[in-house]
Amino acid sequence: MAKKIFMILTFAGVPLSVIGTLMHWSSTLLFIIYCVTIVALASYMGRATESLAIVTGPRIGGLLNATFGNAVELIISIFALKAGLVGVVLASLTGSVLGNLLLVAGLSFFVGGLKFKRQHFNVHDARHNSALLIFAVIVAFVIPEVFAMDMNDSKTLSLSVGISVILIALYLAALFFKLVTHRGVYQSKAEGGAGHHDEEPEWGKGKAMAILLAATVAVAYVAENLVHTFEEVGESFGWSELFIGIIIVAIVGNAAEHASAVIMAYKNKMDIAVEIAVGSTLQVAMFVAPVLVLISLLFEKSMPLVFSMPEMVSMVVAVLLAISIANDGETNWFEGLTLLGAYVIMGIGFYLL
Repeated sequence: MAKKIFMILTFAGVPLSVIGTLMHWSSTLLFIIYCVTIVALASYMGRATESLAIVTGPRIGGLLNATFGNAVELIISIFALKAGLVGVVLASLTGSVLGNLLLVAGLSFFVGGLKFKRQHFNVHDARHNSALLIFAVIVAFVIPEVFAMDMNDSKTLSLSVGISVILIALYLAALFFKLVTHRGVYQSKAEGGAGHHDEEPEWGKGKAMAILLAATVAVAYVAENLVHTFEEVGESFGWSELFIGIIIVAIVGNAAEHASAVIMAYKNKMDIAVEIAVGSTLQVAMFVAPVLVLISLLFEKSMPLVFSMPEMVSMVVAVLLAISIANDGETNWFEGLTLLGAYVIMGIGFYLL
């Protein structure tokens, strides 16, 4: 049923997006059409990456899901940077970190926990990712914030560029560590078993890759037009630039990951669910954000890696809470509810700012 609904939304949403753009419909109507279309397209991306995950295994499958899921947000952010909306981009990056660690992980743990009393995942991966989360968010994001207090804009941007290059290099090294030099060294029972290998993928490898590519191209078109509706929609609903970036852009941009992680948790495939939630956060902090800093140098308004104090505090709290819950390698519905509660509290705060 859900697949049919998303199919209808996709095949109706894409043409309506094109027609509405050409005919200059109201920004509010277009905003709704664009968001629904992106979410529908993201469902196809999620199903395609789920098919690939069955073939390639939890780690690579989770990485693929996070990568193509973040591709949507990266595309939206590039067009936002081009339009000079640096605040929206920084807020959307914050929203991705909060959304993945609190909303996606929280929903996954909660939904999976309602069906299974205790769910287990690779504790070695959890601890490895915890260290990277502390480095990526608490070290690499807090340091520019602190040093920028005594620097001019030029020096702050130079510091941001330097940190961005280090983050990208370390992220690539982390992938090399997990997928090449230490592949299988910290393998969990779930990964080592033959359970998921017996499952048939919905689509073959070639078809899944083709659908991913087509959906990404369609999302790029819709996302470019979505950015142009932010200002008018924000004024109409009384939404701040911060709220649009942290809640709206982050949820729409990460729709594929949200759906996939929850589905995987419901099927008790917690290694994939956690890899999607945490792996996506690491990719945003260590790759997407630094890449956007470097890309912003090509535009009129550059983006330093400096967040507002509410954004910074929220991300640090989210990281510490997620680490404290996930570090034991098992979870339940109440821990998921705790993460969701933290997300709602922060959402209310950003709405009222």
